[in-house]
Amino acid sequence: MLGAVELGGTRAAVTVGFGPHDAAEPIFLETSGAEETLSRIVQALEGLRPRGCDLTAVGLASFGPLDLNPANPGFGRLLATPKPGWSGVDFKGFLETRLGVPVALDTDVNAAALGEGRWGASRGLRSHAYVTVGTGVGMGLVISGRPVHGLLHPEGGHIMVRRDQGIDRFPGCCPWHGDCLEGLVSGVALGMRMGRPADDLDASNPLWDLVGRYLGEGLATFALVASPERIVLGGGVGRRPEVLHKVRRRMAAVLNNYVAPLEERLDVYVQPPALGAVSGLMGALILAEDAAAIR
Repeated sequence: MLGAVELGGTRAAVTVGFGPHDAAEPIFLETSGAEETLSRIVQALEGLRPRGCDLTAVGLASFGPLDLNPANPGFGRLLATPKPGWSGVDFKGFLETRLGVPVALDTDVNAAALGEGRWGASRGLRSHAYVTVGTGVGMGLVISGRPVHGLLHPEGGHIMVRRDQGIDRFPGCCPWHGDCLEGLVSGVALGMRMGRPADDLDASNPLWDLVGRYLGEGLATFALVASPERIVLGGGVGRRPEVLHKVRRRMAAVLNNYVAPLEERLDVYVQPPALGAVSGLMGALILAEDAAAIR
């Protein structure tokens, strides 16, 4: 039996199984203190494990940034994060010690891209991206079936977009970059702009025009630099139909038919996740599968 965990900044999801066809109903946990949250994840995995069946491996899809280089002393740890008490936490070491099985770690967005590539909107493609817009903004990139790692891992949420200071006086909320993409359109940014949660904003609110504009420019940059064959746009903000429509429209204007294969095809090129809210959790099962194979 394989275990899967998707760890977000506000909540975690836990399941066991092998894929969407047989995964157990996820258990959702609030993300609180690091040790407390990880301990409750261990308990949830043990509770979901069928009687008489051992866990073979666990995949953890987590918010980042993460150290994913096996040659580094900090491999398997969370790097600097604004979430208090979480910087430097050894995800891989903690779970392997408590569970006694190999743990594969990757970003939540890389895992979501893996899940959509095997079972979802990017199935059958060689290269594809997953962009989530929720509490933060993240980008996962898969090339030839494998998530991309390099100096770090893709951090598309922190690219700079052109903020029009004439119509947008919000300086951004990213503690590192101010008005980067995440600093302008994340759920946290929208809440700070409006003084209330983004979920409370009506579909006709003009703020969605700005969100679509900035996201459209960001996704156009991803298309030009990484050249994925498809971009899946997810997250609580990204999955909103009005956002998807405005993103496609802005991408078309920015690219101006320069990327010839995309002409008249943005409705296919940018899609919502076919797996809905469990793309990352299903991708974590793929991570666990890989860890079990090399055990």
